[in-house]
Amino acid sequence: MRLMWRRIWTLVWKEFLELRQDPRLAGVVIIAPILQLTLLGYAATTDVRDVPMVVVDGDRSMSSRALLEQFAGSRYFKVVDEYFEPRQAGEALESGHAWIAVIIPTGFGDSLLGSGPLSSRTVQILADGTDANSSGQALAYAGGLISEFNGALVDVASGGAARPGIQAQTRVWYNPELVSKDFMVPGVLALLLLLITTNLSSMAIVREREVGTLEQLNVTPLGRWELILGKLLPYGVIGVIDVVLVVSVAVFWFEVPLLGSPALLFAGCLAYLLCTLGLGLLISTIASTQQQAMMTSTFFFLVPMIYLSGFIFPIENMPGPIQAFTTVIPLRYFLVIVRGIFLKGIGWDILWSQFAALLAWGTTVLIIAALRYRKTA
Repeated sequence: MRLMWRRIWTLVWKEFLELRQDPRLAGVVIIAPILQLTLLGYAATTDVRDVPMVVVDGDRSMSSRALLEQFAGSRYFKVVDEYFEPRQAGEALESGHAWIAVIIPTGFGDSLLGSGPLSSRTVQILADGTDANSSGQALAYAGGLISEFNGALVDVASGGAARPGIQAQTRVWYNPELVSKDFMVPGVLALLLLLITTNLSSMAIVREREVGTLEQLNVTPLGRWELILGKLLPYGVIGVIDVVLVVSVAVFWFEVPLLGSPALLFAGCLAYLLCTLGLGLLISTIASTQQQAMMTSTFFFLVPMIYLSGFIFPIENMPGPIQAFTTVIPLRYFLVIVRGIFLKGIGWDILWSQFAALLAWGTTVLIIAALRYRKTA
C-alpha cells in the first residue's frame, strides 16, 4: 500500500513539473478560469436597464413632459434622442440606435384635461423585437411606468377625482410575436462558424509540428502565404458549406424570415470567416500541441467571445469597461449583420461599419499570425 501511494505521488509530482515547465498550459489552467469568472461575473446578467430610448413629443405640454420624465427618471430607460417626426423614431430602431420609441400625439395634454379627443390619450410605444427577451422586459417596464403615471393623475379641480388615464399602444417591430427562435437561430449561425472554423484551423500548423512534417513543408518551394492559404482554404470551404446548411435550415425548417439580401448575408459570412480562420491560425502559432490549441481557443477566445458578444447578454447592460472590451470581439459585429439582414432587412447603407470592423479585424489578425509563423516555423 505504501509503495502504491509512493508511485501515485511520483506521477502527481511529474505532472506538476510538466505544468511548471509549460507556462502557457499553466495560463490555460489557472489564469483563464479566473479571467473568465471576473469578466462574466459582470457581463452575465439578464437584467435590462438603461434601455436606449428615443421619444417623439408631438404635444410639448406639461403633461407630455411629465410622462417623458417618468421614463427618463427610471433606471430602466435612457433617452438618447428626441425627434419631431415618428419616421425618425423608426429609423432609430432600424439602425439599432434605440430599442424603444415613445410617440406622444398632438393634443395629449388637452385630452387628459377632458377638452381633447379620446384618441389623443393613446401613447404609441414601438420596440425592436430582434432581441425578444430584452424587448419583452423593456415593454413590461414601460407598461409599469405608464400605470404609475395613470395612478398619479388626480384632478384637483374636481375634488381629487382621478383623471381619465392614458392608453399605451405597443407595437413590436421586426419580431412582432417576440419569438425567441427568430432571435436565436441567426445567432447560432455565427456560433457554429466560430466554433467549427476556429477550432479546425487552430490545428493546421500544430498537427504538422506534432507529426514532424512542418520542417518538410518549410523546405518546399511554397511561400509563406501560399502555405497559409493552402492550410486555411479547406476550412473556409467547410465554413461556406455550413453557412448554406444553417441558412437553409433556418429559413425552411425553423421558418425564420430572411428579409434582407442573401448576397449581402453571404458577403458578411465571408468577412466573418476571415476573422475566425485568422484567429485559428494565430492560435496554431502559439500552441505547441493540438490539445493545447484546443484549450487555448476554447478558454481564452471562444467562451469569452460568446458571452461578451451580445449573443446571450445585452452589451448595453454591461459595465463601461466591459463594453469597451467588446469592441475587439468580431462576433459582436457579425451578430449585428446576421440579425439585421434576417429580421430587419437592412442593407449596406447601415451595415457598412460592421463590415469594415470585421475586415479590419480579420486582416490584422491574419497578418499577425503570418508574422508569428515566420518567426516560429
